[in-house]
Amino acid sequence: MNIEIANRLVEMRKSKGLSQEALAEELGISRQAVSKWERAESSPDTSNLITLAKLYGVSLDELLNTDQEQFESGEPKGDAPEADDEGSEKDYVYIGPKGIHVKDEDTEVHIGWKGIHVIEDGKEEVRIGKGGVWVDGEDYSHYNWKADGIFSLVVFCIWLWIGFEYALWHPGWLLFLTVPIISSFVQAIKRKKANSFAYPVLVALVYLYLGFVEQIWHPSWLLFVTIPVWYYVINLFNRKS
Repeated sequence: MNIEIANRLVEMRKSKGLSQEALAEELGISRQAVSKWERAESSPDTSNLITLAKLYGVSLDELLNTDQEQFESGEPKGDAPEADDEGSEKDYVYIGPKGIHVKDEDTEVHIGWKGIHVIEDGKEEVRIGKGGVWVDGEDYSHYNWKADGIFSLVVFCIWLWIGFEYALWHPGWLLFLTVPIISSFVQAIKRKKANSFAYPVLVALVYLYLGFVEQIWHPSWLLFVTIPVWYYVINLFNRKS
């Protein structure tokens, strides 16, 4: 990206009083992507350019104000601007009106009104927002959120019923763990990928049930040993198929 555009993006963002995290939430992308734009390491795509122009109250011409062909080539011109405090590698934890933002040496987690972003070793592992659902670069936007929401509501109603009728608030709350279990099971069948099944959640549910209801905390904890075995067998099967 042209260095002048990179500098202009920094100035416009700051003039609006937005942090890189806040802008990333508005656009439904990662903070790292914004940081790369402002260091002239990459260029926003067309949809993000349009959103930026609307957000800053300018036209696309005013936003770019340079040779469009040069901009779209993504070639940096000149020296990139130094990263500001928001783009530094310093660890931080922010919890406030703008959401929850945590960063350490290898991982970033950003949770806000616009979505959830998890970045591991510089790669965006999970992104959930208005643009869809992505996990390890794979589009999960087709996921049946409506069916999952209905099932969650049914579970909640059952929990209220057994709570008021039988005073089983605890361990009745364990019912909520069936939501990701059933949902992931259905997705595993649809996608024909066994590793999509939330097996660790199933193990946790069985362990908690045996502990709270049957008082068999030991040796039921050994169930957790089956988790790495499960994934080993699944990965072994995937390599053979």
